[in-house]
Amino acid sequence: MTSLTVRLARGVTAVVAFSLVASCGLPRPGPNRAEIFSGSVMEQGDAFVLTVDDRVNLIAGVTPALAFAEGFENAATLGSDTINPGDVLGLTIWENVDDGLLVPAGQNATVLEEVQVDGAGYIFVPYAGRVRAAGNTPEAVRRIISEKLEEQTPDPQVQVRRLAGDGSTVSIVGGVGAQGVYPIERPTRTLANMLARAGGVAIEPEIAKVTVVRGNHTGTIWFEDLYDHPAHDIALRGGDRIIVEEDDRTFTALGATGTQSYVPFQSQTISAIEALAQVGGLSSVAADPTGVFVFRNEPESIARQLVGRNDLVGTQRVIYVLDLTRPNGMFFARDFAIRDGDTVYVTEAPFVQFDRVISALTGTLSAGDALATASGL
Repeated sequence: MTSLTVRLARGVTAVVAFSLVASCGLPRPGPNRAEIFSGSVMEQGDAFVLTVDDRVNLIAGVTPALAFAEGFENAATLGSDTINPGDVLGLTIWENVDDGLLVPAGQNATVLEEVQVDGAGYIFVPYAGRVRAAGNTPEAVRRIISEKLEEQTPDPQVQVRRLAGDGSTVSIVGGVGAQGVYPIERPTRTLANMLARAGGVAIEPEIAKVTVVRGNHTGTIWFEDLYDHPAHDIALRGGDRIIVEEDDRTFTALGATGTQSYVPFQSQTISAIEALAQVGGLSSVAADPTGVFVFRNEPESIARQLVGRNDLVGTQRVIYVLDLTRPNGMFFARDFAIRDGDTVYVTEAPFVQFDRVISALTGTLSAGDALATASGL
């Protein structure tokens, strides 16, 4: 067999190998830059592709704020002697007559021990009837009982004592030093002091959230804001439930990054640069710094501002493009806020796929040479 024939055989093998590689495709971590842009509404796709700049950051950089409603913040601090449902009172009543309503003959006073405030906040006093106790101080209850008895006996004297109280309690669960039910006492009438009584938070303070459930109302704040904003140190009420939990927001990192994973937030706010740093940054041998994408479903109001259209209805798919090689590109990425549920995807550089094709062809040609040698060409 002549050398010309051998060269022709190898050439045919190369052409066949290239055709096979081109038709079958090669493994890769995801779509390339061109394929992502082909999903734009400008290309008959269903997503808006936007290059990130200062204007986009101003509109899209919305992070959910956590705060208590006015009803929580405007609630007054409970007095240390405020009576609550479930409290136990002691009453002593003096009468200035020999034959009194309540005082036994030969005595000048009668004692009513362990009068419990019912669930509706009332106590029952003979001849005075049902008396509203909850929300009042012992002094206020004393005046009410005196006024009611005065209609039936001259100048009665009444003493009201608070013996015990189990109505003013809160429950604390979650990431605290000691979960449990705690009474509202003079040192623990506000949220911060009550958390301190429970041993403080036992999770990373920067991503700790504090939720207070009061009846049908719920309010949540960041734990750090409890000390940065004094208004968040709300007054507690009996029956409040306090829940301390870790931030559950996450984003997904895919493509040519240091690692591909499901990533929890490590701070209250995370920029695109910080998100990339959390997963090991861009791969130095594979990443395309012009192709960093953030996939997000934007609410209608934000999407309309971003694209300048008022005909959009409902949640819209938006793909943000971060080109780190542009002038100020790193600043734009630093100012771009990642949100819960985002997907951060880094495309591969074009040469990486080309290198795979060459490697595949080289391997294919080597196999072709071996086959030609075995057949005696």
